[in-house]
Amino acid sequence: AACKPAAQQPAPAAAPEPFPVPPAAAGYPFPPAPYGSSYQPSQGSDDDWDDDWDDSSTVADEPGALGSSYPDYEAAGGGAAGRYRLSTRSELSLGSRGGGHPAGHPHPPGGGGAKSSATVSRNLNRFSTFVKSGGEAFVLGEASGFVKDGDKLCVVLGPRGPEWQENPYPFQCSIEDPTKQTKFKGMKSYIAYKLVPSHTGQQVHRRYKHFDWLYGRLAEKFPVISVPHLPEKQATGRFEEDFISKRRKGLAWWMDHMCSHPVLAQCDAFQHFLTCPSTDEKAWKQGKRKAEKDEMVGANFFLTISVPTGPGAGLDLQEVESQVDGFKAFTKKMDESALQLNHTANEFARKQVTGFKKEYQKVGHSFKCLSQAFELDQQAFSAGLNQAIAFTAEAYDAIGDLFADQPRQDLDPVMDLLALYQGHLANFPDIIHVQKGALTKVKESKRHVEEGKMELQKAEGIQERCNIISFATLAEINHFHKIRVRDFKSQMQHFLQQQILFFQKVTQKLEEALHKYDSV
Repeated sequence: AACKPAAQQPAPAAAPEPFPVPPAAAGYPFPPAPYGSSYQPSQGSDDDWDDDWDDSSTVADEPGALGSSYPDYEAAGGGAAGRYRLSTRSELSLGSRGGGHPAGHPHPPGGGGAKSSATVSRNLNRFSTFVKSGGEAFVLGEASGFVKDGDKLCVVLGPRGPEWQENPYPFQCSIEDPTKQTKFKGMKSYIAYKLVPSHTGQQVHRRYKHFDWLYGRLAEKFPVISVPHLPEKQATGRFEEDFISKRRKGLAWWMDHMCSHPVLAQCDAFQHFLTCPSTDEKAWKQGKRKAEKDEMVGANFFLTISVPTGPGAGLDLQEVESQVDGFKAFTKKMDESALQLNHTANEFARKQVTGFKKEYQKVGHSFKCLSQAFELDQQAFSAGLNQAIAFTAEAYDAIGDLFADQPRQDLDPVMDLLALYQGHLANFPDIIHVQKGALTKVKESKRHVEEGKMELQKAEGIQERCNIISFATLAEINHFHKIRVRDFKSQMQHFLQQQILFFQKVTQKLEEALHKYDSV
């Protein structure tokens, strides 16, 4: 059966435009982002994280709109979706998974039939990503579970190779108006962000800890997808205007990458996060618990991936290995160059805010002193010159201020984008590790077949399951490149446009000063 998109209520929307760069915040000097860091579970006092999640204020209140009601939104993958049973037994050809097996005829995990004299060994390191993600259990044929139609993740063959099937109902979601709210009669405070998804048009309010919960669920559920990292937490100064503005920008970039990903955008937990009314505590808890009880995680997650079948749809083992190795080298080089650019931009911004401003204003002060000296001459014909030089002094003082304000217009947005991609680059080693682990099992099974220790059918089952992981990995790599080109094109255009505007302002100030001398 062909992959069907999860049921959605809204009509199709136009494909999202490249994400508009949000206005940058101040906050120099910028600390260089810690490249290569991985996600850490939340801790500390930010947003009252120590509170019991299920207290009466877990969902951010609507400012001035308590008790307002919203029409129910039917989340993706509703209960009407059909269910079918999948098993990764060696006898089952995953190539024909579309037909599935009728419910009520479950297959137990593991293989039946004649026993082979050799099996593919398990990894000795039980803490490796390949093992913890469930990839090993899936490849070895130990996964078995029900898959709803709405849970199916489809990989299709596009012009650049395997790709995630596009979301038929693309949407965007703005993050606006961060507001400080209180609970427990003002004893505790938090910041609520207004979210407005384009596919519903209904605003909801969420706190940072709700974003944090969602990130944790998605990172656990999708081992072969790069879930964008959230802006870092901060225990102190989290109500300061600059920090709130900077976090909102980070969340806006995060939201854009979530909405742009064909799989993440349609995930039930994400749709619940976007659409559950802020005032409906019961519905929020139900959706949250449903996400936390999701059975399609670990080894079972890989059962949900549907890949191309038929002539010409197979993957060449060596070609896949070569592509993944090439991408691994690419991410390493990108990480190094992004770190260098971040450091350079950070240093340049610091110089503009402090050094350049100071130097230009020193020049302005010197011109002012000269004009004050000239004013001691009381002759009328020198008054025009004195005024022109004084105006020049003011122009240089203003240019100093322009330099100090400029990084928030151009360099800061570049660093915000680099921080987002830092998170993606930190995700890919684990994604590649899962795929590499699967390839190793295939090579081992082939060796057993050549030595006559394993049945060909069992080895083919391992290879088919490895192919599923490879298809998903290549699809994710393709999505990363596609979104990277979109983002960096948009950001570089914005950067150069802002630079041009900046130097036009400087030129205007100098031209105004020059014209003052025409009447001298």
